[in-house]
Amino acid sequence: MVPVSKLVIMESPAKAKTVKKYLGADYEVIASVGHIRDLPKSLLGVDVERGFRPRYVDIPGKSALIRQMKAAAAESDQIILATDPDREGEAIAWHLANLLRLPLEEANRVTFNEVTKSCVLTSIDKPRALDMNLVNAQQARRILDRIVGYKLSPFLWKKVRKGLSAGRVQSATVSLVVEREKEIRAFVSEEYWTLDAQLSLTAKGRVFPAKFHGTTKGKLKIKTKEQAEAILEELKNAEYVADKVKLGTRKVAPAPPFSTSTMQQEANRKLNFSSRRTMKAAQELYEGVEVAGVGATGLITYMRTDSLRISEEARAAGNAYIRSQYGDAYLPAKPRAYKTKGNAQDAHEAIRPSVPSLTPEQVKSSLSSDQYRLYKLIWERFMASLMADQIQNTCQVDIVAGAYVFKATGYTVQFDGHTVLYVEGKDEKDAENKPLPVIKQGDVLCCRQLENNQHFTQPPARYNEATLIKAMEESGIGRPSTYATTVSTVLARDYVERDGKSLKPTNLGEVVTQLMHEQFPEIVDLDFTAHMEKNLDGVENGQADWVQVLDAFYGGFVQSLKRAEENLEKVKVPEIESDEVCERCGRRMVVKTGRYGKFLACPGYPECKNTKRIVESTEGLCPKCNSPIEAKKSKNNRKFFGCSRYPACDFATWNEPTKEVCPQCGKTLFRKKGKNAGVFCLTEGCAYEK
Repeated sequence: MVPVSKLVIMESPAKAKTVKKYLGADYEVIASVGHIRDLPKSLLGVDVERGFRPRYVDIPGKSALIRQMKAAAAESDQIILATDPDREGEAIAWHLANLLRLPLEEANRVTFNEVTKSCVLTSIDKPRALDMNLVNAQQARRILDRIVGYKLSPFLWKKVRKGLSAGRVQSATVSLVVEREKEIRAFVSEEYWTLDAQLSLTAKGRVFPAKFHGTTKGKLKIKTKEQAEAILEELKNAEYVADKVKLGTRKVAPAPPFSTSTMQQEANRKLNFSSRRTMKAAQELYEGVEVAGVGATGLITYMRTDSLRISEEARAAGNAYIRSQYGDAYLPAKPRAYKTKGNAQDAHEAIRPSVPSLTPEQVKSSLSSDQYRLYKLIWERFMASLMADQIQNTCQVDIVAGAYVFKATGYTVQFDGHTVLYVEGKDEKDAENKPLPVIKQGDVLCCRQLENNQHFTQPPARYNEATLIKAMEESGIGRPSTYATTVSTVLARDYVERDGKSLKPTNLGEVVTQLMHEQFPEIVDLDFTAHMEKNLDGVENGQADWVQVLDAFYGGFVQSLKRAEENLEKVKVPEIESDEVCERCGRRMVVKTGRYGKFLACPGYPECKNTKRIVESTEGLCPKCNSPIEAKKSKNNRKFFGCSRYPACDFATWNEPTKEVCPQCGKTLFRKKGKNAGVFCLTEGCAYEK
């Protein structure tokens, strides 16, 4: 029997390479390397008058690849479209079907939720027809974003400055950051005081903390220093008696397995990964790596999902591992099921290890550092989600001192449960728990120390990447496939900037957001944006017509645009003045943003065209030539430190200079982060380190 020639087309070369090893000689597997067709770059590419008909063109630079795919298709008896299992992957498969002139009703579409041998071999034998609801949902999103971008961007060029761009999801995201900044500025801090007691059962017994609660009649807030000192005076000779002792138990359930947004949040908190870095490592783990002793395999399920479902097969495999490593006590009496949020698409499983029995340590030698750290996080989170609750023995004591009441709380762990493996990170640090000694009602306690502390209420914290993605998800802005891209876009376009780990709006971001609120409120309105996402979900589910969804949006948008162009004068973005004085004309230079980042420019342009790079000075001196050291940025926007005399002196390092000097050679010491953190000398021939 002559072997049947079958052609499988995927998006990713890495995934194609993995799948080829599973399918064998009868199959040819090639990659489209993402999209092959799109709307033209220089034109709107949408015929609004004719039902929003899109005009797709071949993506520049892909002509040779398209010819290769057409030639391979002509020689094949069967063509299988195996692009990613989401809207975008379905749209790419549809473009491929049109390009290769395949019947759209033909069963030639397969998807892999995980790139493992069993999943690939099972799926390849169950092709289906293209899902046009998915295709149309992606088309509607692409056309909607194209209309907003191509209509709004020229408006911003005329009214603000050239080169700006606008987007539907990105504008709503910037609005979140701007509104948080407004809350911070408008916040009025209020003074308050706390009384903190350090108590013990005996004069030399173990000390435990107790916090002031109020009087025996109820809670009391201390607002001034005078009030605090008056209470302290009353407590000077007070006897501290345990009035009520409440003992109990508390169950702490594990966190669910990861969705896209929770994975990005946790990777940011625990690994300090940006959302883009997280998704890059996740993509590689999904597509497949060569694992020693196993071969090529995808290590995690599809990483763009808002579902918390897991397959029963995965649950059984995870339970088997937990039982073998920890025993039956670490499995709950009833299998745990997590409820997916109401606005989720729930198209795929949660993110989990494809083969739960493959531990992080087993695959560590085959992975890069980022791949290993993220796989370990995903594996531990999944395993812990299947495990039994942690059980805590809790104790709460009401302590009466004269007319006042203090409270002390603590717990001990009766059974560690899922925390033996994994503890979820928090955006805000919890108060440190210290178990209380065994206290009985009526015990007289020793007050070892009593102090009053001044505090001020704090404004809401700025977003970081983790909390911004959480806010986007809760507000219904974007979908799992767009979170990382949106955050990267608003940073790249200088609407938002980093301040350490925090995100804050730039002057440009605030001006454009204010303009959008005034002229196009629906674009930055969170409810409107979330409603549009639901409409797109309706198209995907076959409950809404994509042309009608676009038509309902377009009429009001065009009217707003026309009104804004007629009424609005040019808006000026406030410039940030620096301390640098232009040596040519004496004006104070301002901060500008260009293609390669921020720089200083004379505000007298075009009469004076003087510019300077922004220099961030640091501690210490160059170990080669004793010149000042400057903080610089690499091509990948990573911070490093180099000699200010470059290129005359080529000293450069990732390690941060300190104020300390080497006791052996007198040169600057540098701080090394990571596992082997410490300070050390970089001077040639000196090996000092501490």
